[in-house]
Amino acid sequence: NRVGSMLSRFFTTAPVENWEGVQRARSDVYRRLFHALLERGVYFAPSPYEALFLSLAHTEEDVGQTVEAVRQALFAVRGAL
Repeated sequence: NRVGSMLSRFFTTAPVENWEGVQRARSDVYRRLFHALLERGVYFAPSPYEALFLSLAHTEEDVGQTVEAVRQALFAVRGAL
């Protein structure tokens, strides 16, 4: 889910548009992703209920490194999906 530069991530096959949708999401997968990202030096919010923010303070290099870390982390937790 995203609005402008604020985004959230939920592991579910259905759209998340309300609290019921949030509750259907797999928080166990988010927990694994969070720890896999920490191992790669990326500090996401520890709760799946918190938002991420992209800002002008993030360089293209920051974004590129984060995208690569997320790719690796998702590959690492793929068995939980």
